[in-house]
Amino acid sequence: MSRMTLAVHSQLYSIHSFSPDAKIPPAIFTQEMFFVGKTKDELSVVVPAELKLESLEEESNWRCLEVVGPLGFSMTGILSSVSGALAGAGISIFAISTFDTDYILVKKDKLNEAVSALKKKQFQITEY
Repeated sequence: MSRMTLAVHSQLYSIHSFSPDAKIPPAIFTQEMFFVGKTKDELSVVVPAELKLESLEEESNWRCLEVVGPLGFSMTGILSSVSGALAGAGISIFAISTFDTDYILVKKDKLNEAVSALKKKQFQITEY
């Protein structure tokens, strides 16, 4: 695999948990970047931290590393190589994939360690 580039977003994010039958707060859809995932058991939302939501549970202070894409569906092992490098450094992640790329969220206080671990594995890191 060639050297991959990850862009570090300056924005702080929060991850929210809602009941699966909750209505999605309309303010979410006005954000520049957001993610919504729903299953029969839960509704999860990732939004910029300054958006305050009344959720069942909230995890704050996440930073985002974006795999610079677009990535083709024929490319394999991308998320595995990033998450493996971070797991090897003892860093928990919250991963999100879109049609074009992957986003890896790490806690703000682990960002420097994450960047260091990724650079050791030959990833290029840029600011977004």
